[in-house]
Amino acid sequence: MLVKQVTQLIGNTPLIDLQIEIPHQSHIYAKLEMYNPGGSIKDRLGKYLFQKAMEEGKINEETTIIEPTAGNTGIGFALVAQAYQLPTILVVPEKFSFEKQELMKALGAKIVHTPSEEGIKGAMKKARELEKELTNTFVPMQFENSANPEAYYSTLAPEIKADLKEPITAFVAGAGSGGSFAGSAKYFKEQDPNVKAVVTEPEGSILNGGPAHSHKTEGIGVEFMPPFFKDIQIDDILTISDEEAFLRVKQMAKEQGLFIGSSSGAALAASLQMAEKLPPKSNIVTIFSDSSERYLSQHIYQ
Repeated sequence: MLVKQVTQLIGNTPLIDLQIEIPHQSHIYAKLEMYNPGGSIKDRLGKYLFQKAMEEGKINEETTIIEPTAGNTGIGFALVAQAYQLPTILVVPEKFSFEKQELMKALGAKIVHTPSEEGIKGAMKKARELEKELTNTFVPMQFENSANPEAYYSTLAPEIKADLKEPITAFVAGAGSGGSFAGSAKYFKEQDPNVKAVVTEPEGSILNGGPAHSHKTEGIGVEFMPPFFKDIQIDDILTISDEEAFLRVKQMAKEQGLFIGSSSGAALAASLQMAEKLPPKSNIVTIFSDSSERYLSQHIYQ
């Protein structure tokens, strides 16, 4: 395959039928989003939001992109912004992975840190402050932008449907901004209202009503209810401990040769829990959002 720009490689990632022990002879199919050129599912969001903004006249050749991010969105945005040759400022809480921040800088983005204890809310506040200070800026703001779930409704979910000829029993995925879960769940339920939409969160996220606190699982977990959730039916919320998520990360490397991040480990753990609940021979679809390689400094395999 000959391409002229790396953004042409975004999407059409593999879907794997995991060959592990799964309860009740069910199948778990995982979308391998680490095969996007920027290494995560967020490349899709970057490409979609930039194309939409260009079409709507919100971006020109001198626009500065500003975005609060935990990491993968920043990499995806920096990758696409580079293709458009646009300056990019990414506002990142200090605690997030060293590798992600190095990749953002390698793509030409400027990093602005906010205190770890302020979480993503602090990063969002700082991004809005920078927007007021500078001229000709565009803040996609993935946490509020309705184009976020649209990106996955129009790309990721149809790809899964096209590749998987069997009926889907349940869709299981983590939530950070909530866009990939909401957009995909909406698509699958439109195709078949009986599909179970199951969201995964780490301990310390607030979806199941527990107190907010820090966690080692990166990329998912919310400090406030994602606005995209009001338009979809969520059938179950599963809270996964850091220990269980990291156990599944190690299992995938040893048994399947897959290097997955901690959010993917949580998604797998939740998928296995659903296999216990669902009828025999169910088909469960999940998303492996990124790779463990960008978390090695955090000892993801130890």
